[in-house]
Amino acid sequence: MASVEECRAALVKLVAQFDEIDAEDRAKHVVERTVSCRVSDLDVTFYGRLHHDGLDPFVESPPANGEPADVKLTIVSDDLVALVDGRLDLARAVLGGRVKIDASFGDLLRLRRLL
Repeated sequence: MASVEECRAALVKLVAQFDEIDAEDRAKHVVERTVSCRVSDLDVTFYGRLHHDGLDPFVESPPANGEPADVKLTIVSDDLVALVDGRLDLARAVLGGRVKIDASFGDLLRLRRLL
């Protein structure tokens, strides 16, 4: 099991990876969305925001408005680290039940194009 610190580091890496996506691609496929990432085996949830300029750093405190995230991911710590490191394919992880994504169909299609 990965630690909370390792999960934080993985999410920092994910933010950096989003920064590397071509601005044109982001403009085509990104709609501003709030994101939560629940790491089920550590019982911790990280919150972030996706927008045309990239992905904001994840924090552990929920948004002040109290509204649920538009895109909710649930994953175990080892899979989060493996996914961000490129050792775990997102589509296979979702189909295999290792990652649960709660989002609209349109958001799922947009995310697939970016990841």
